[in-house]
Amino acid sequence: MHNADDAPHTNNSDQRRESESYTHGHHESVLRSHRVRNVDNSAAYLASRLMPGMTMLDVGCGPGTLTIDLARRIAPGHVTGVDAAAIALEAARDHAAESSVTNVTFTQANAYELPFDDGSFDIVHAHQVLQHLSDPVKAIQEMRRVVAPGGIIAVREADYGAMSWYPPSEGLSEWNLLYHEVTHAYGYEADAGRHLLAWFHDAGFTSDDLQPSAGIWSYATPESRHWWGTLWAERCVASNFAAQAKDADLADDVALEELAEQWRTWAEHPHGWFTIPHGEIIAHV
Repeated sequence: MHNADDAPHTNNSDQRRESESYTHGHHESVLRSHRVRNVDNSAAYLASRLMPGMTMLDVGCGPGTLTIDLARRIAPGHVTGVDAAAIALEAARDHAAESSVTNVTFTQANAYELPFDDGSFDIVHAHQVLQHLSDPVKAIQEMRRVVAPGGIIAVREADYGAMSWYPPSEGLSEWNLLYHEVTHAYGYEADAGRHLLAWFHDAGFTSDDLQPSAGIWSYATPESRHWWGTLWAERCVASNFAAQAKDADLADDVALEELAEQWRTWAEHPHGWFTIPHGEIIAHV
């Protein structure tokens, strides 16, 4: 792991710019994983709170699959999805049109400076967003600003340090270590799930305001194992994760290709098992 003093850029403004460069980027292997997300597999902790007629903001909406499913749950209410990446927003708009979902709009925005009035939404939702920000507490405070009194913030974040797999794999262990090194070098927290409670406390919420929980993704069937393993094999060599690993002098093409091969080997193993724990939190405003 690198200390903050070992980050690849020493100028503070440069560090901030680089730290907001999305670790995974928007390679097809990344968008492909985002497209399978829906309320059942990614926001079950929030499902019982989704009521018809609500207004909702989805921060970091990506290609919009989860956003559109949220919109279905609160119709005739409205969901606004925001993302910093134009390519993701284009995919989201296309998906909404293909799905004939009309109670959703998508706009480009910065999580630190949301272009909405105070108290604009009943729910502000973010899925796998804070782990890619250099100042998650500031982002939470901005989410709080745009929630109406009596509304909620709902956040779900993976915890890379708590991921587990079988059979034991030195290659996957090296991948996990490299992922932590890359995210640390660029200023964000790969183990975000376990930090949610602390971050919300730092943002001004009290324990009485917060309902923390946890959820799991698991890849163990032949189909899901193949999907997850080949997806990460691609990310290791072709996504922004690979570019950042090389830019930070943490890995070269040969090392990244070896990690990709280790992912393919794991995906083909009949006993292969991979789990991803997530921290989840509902914050009452």
